[in-house]
Amino acid sequence: MKTDKYNHIFLRCCYGYAVSGMAVLVIGAILPSIIAEAGISFLAAGSLLSGMAIGNLSASFLFPVAVSRLGKKRAIFLITLFAPICLFILSLLPPFPIMYGAMLIYGLVRGSITILNNSAVNDIYGGKATSKLNLLHCSFAVGAFLAPFITAIFMELGFNWRSVLYLILFLTAATAVLYGTMDESLLNENSVNKIKGKSKNDSQDKSFLKSYSFYGIAFILFFYLGLENCINGWFVTYLQNTGVMSTTYATALVSFTWLVIMAGRLICAALSTRLDKSTIILILSLGSAACFFLLISTKSLPLITASLLGLGFFLSGIYPTCIANAGPMIKGSTIGMAVLTAISAMGGIITPQIIGAIADRVGIVASIGVLYVNVFFVILLSIINYRKHHKKNQLLE
Repeated sequence: MKTDKYNHIFLRCCYGYAVSGMAVLVIGAILPSIIAEAGISFLAAGSLLSGMAIGNLSASFLFPVAVSRLGKKRAIFLITLFAPICLFILSLLPPFPIMYGAMLIYGLVRGSITILNNSAVNDIYGGKATSKLNLLHCSFAVGAFLAPFITAIFMELGFNWRSVLYLILFLTAATAVLYGTMDESLLNENSVNKIKGKSKNDSQDKSFLKSYSFYGIAFILFFYLGLENCINGWFVTYLQNTGVMSTTYATALVSFTWLVIMAGRLICAALSTRLDKSTIILILSLGSAACFFLLISTKSLPLITASLLGLGFFLSGIYPTCIANAGPMIKGSTIGMAVLTAISAMGGIITPQIIGAIADRVGIVASIGVLYVNVFFVILLSIINYRKHHKKNQLLE
């Protein structure tokens, strides 16, 4: 009986994560229409993407406070209610400061869902949570695939971008209802207390703050998240402006990239039992660099299609593998994970706005070339991480 109730919570979390993926990717899919209709600059559009990333980061600090005062169920219910409100506000295209505020809160909702989902699955499944977490994260990729795909279909049928937004609005409202009606008593609140009880001991071990390897991983994620957020937010606009494909094709292509990302994550999970993490990170970095260089340098539609799908495949496993690679360094430290998350999140906040600012001067197609910097540093830091890991192993032998 309890297993059925656990599955009910798990399925609610999967639905919430899938809708979260849709809610994030739909912004990038409709961004060209918002820029054209609202008459905003690329810099302003980049600020909207950065605002969403800032809201996502702020959830790490605000959601735990809400949970401590309201409980998990009530906190996530009230926070997720803001998602449909934010989407409705965006559909009205109000003055820019209001749009920015809506995206900030929208990001907070996304971050809160991520925290709740991961903690809930860990709480109810304990030591058997690994396979469930893999399925949970795949559900996000499914939603991320569906959003641009649905957008492309709607536009092909003659509907405008607001129709897509209202559909996602309805789905996010359903998310709030599902979270608000889950059985909170099944969530193991003792695990939260245990974490709090260990926090003092964890915080005493801060040796990772003096470790170059720790910061190497953090800045791999810094440059990686900058690249990923720009792909999510800017690439429909970029592909449309290259002039080699229609808006519908560009939207659908970004959508199918997320199917490849889902497959890539499953393959990386399988490879993790055979290869060490630093090797996987290096392989993924080199593969993503090759695909990115091909994507930017060609005007051939088949090559652009293949390179974007390849880019999604190789980028897919970098984040989770880096987090796993940093695990032995931070040794479960809450501070360590907070520092790692903060440094990496800054890349996702800063980079889209830089691209937007440059795009106002030289155009979106030329400005995407700035991401060469991100790719270069991901490769460089991955090589250093690989060499340090294998040098350490040689010394131990």
